Amino acid sequence: MPDRLFFPDEFFSVVSCDECGFGFVNPRPTPAEMARYYPAAYFQAPPTASSNRYFQRRYAAESAYLRQLEKRGTNPLLLDVGCATGGFPRFMAARGWRVEGIEVSEAAGSIRDFPGYRAEFQNIPIHAPTYDAVTAWAVLEHVHDPMTYFRKANEVLKPSGLFVFLVTNFESIASRHLFVEDVPRHLNFFTRSVVRRYLDLTGFTLLREDNGRNIYKAAPVHWLPYQIQTRLRRRSFTYADVPLTKREFLQVHGLARGWRSSLRYAAYSPASVIERVFFPLIEALQILRRSYGISTYVAQKR
Repeated sequence: MPDRLFFPDEFFSVVSCDECGFGFVNPRPTPAEMARYYPAAYFQAPPTASSNRYFQRRYAAESAYLRQLEKRGTNPLLLDVGCATGGFPRFMAARGWRVEGIEVSEAAGSIRDFPGYRAEFQNIPIHAPTYDAVTAWAVLEHVHDPMTYFRKANEVLKPSGLFVFLVTNFESIASRHLFVEDVPRHLNFFTRSVVRRYLDLTGFTLLREDNGRNIYKAAPVHWLPYQIQTRLRRRSFTYADVPLTKREFLQVHGLARGWRSSLRYAAYSPASVIERVFFPLIEALQILRRSYGISTYVAQKR
């Protein structure tokens, strides 16, 4: 599939290991080449009242995974890996945490109100148990060597410290079949067993997995076209079969939002309109079956 955000003419392939199930872009851009796929627009959308409410809800949901550390009555120290513009560390600082962050992309802008590192996690100059918690929200799918991140998290965490991270679920229909992954920024694709293997090899005990949409959503977009193609037509579902999103359709045809353009989009892809009615039910069933496209893991240093 192509880079649907910035370079729609550049296509990439995802493969998976027959032995362990780990998925990855192959061939993948080098670390130096990846900078062009993270322009400033990736990080810095103009703030609106709606977006501010969204981020506050998201940060509140993320902070819930660290509540047990707040109950100890100290000022715990958090390292947020991939902190982007620093929203989550600031949220936690307001809750009484001491915070630090890591962000490798220059396009994310500079952070001056809390300590930060402009380096890959494994290269920061911390080599002793220092932090009460390390978080990585939708980060590990972006890095070239995720195992080094797991190892470094164990190295810098205090005994019984928490490593909390969110990744897409490669066992979900959304990730594996519906072309909704953010390729090539998403370089890695984790199954549940791969995550357990990484944690076991790097000295962590898995405490909890939440498979669901409480932080990020992975709506089963293209679910109905996929079912029609694979179940009724008995054909494989390729990227050529993926309909344009409504936003893409309006851009291609130079249309403004409105009921007329909505009718034109419905005529172009009725399945894309019909399937949205069923999204709440489909997502609820996926979460019940633990097959939703997003999982959050809480692991403790052994």
